[in-house]
Amino acid sequence: METKRTDNEALIKGIKIMRITVILMFLGPTLFYVGLSNPDKPLYIPILITAAIICILAIYIAFKGLKTIMDRMKKKTIETYKKPDVNLLP
Repeated sequence: METKRTDNEALIKGIKIMRITVILMFLGPTLFYVGLSNPDKPLYIPILITAAIICILAIYIAFKGLKTIMDRMKKKTIETYKKPDVNLLP
């Protein structure tokens, strides 16, 4: 009988994606603050555009990481409740 275990590779992949998300979630607003505190500098607009792109990317990558983790849990749940392939007739 096969034991029920979580696919560690998929879980680790999802956690790695979520670590990248956390970094981007701090980097984006920090760049917004830096950009908005210096409106007279020549890099004002490029910093704001970069910050906006990083914030949008953080949201996208967060959904991607959560989807990776949840897909593995969903697959595990489906495998748990799957009927066994037992043929009782000879």
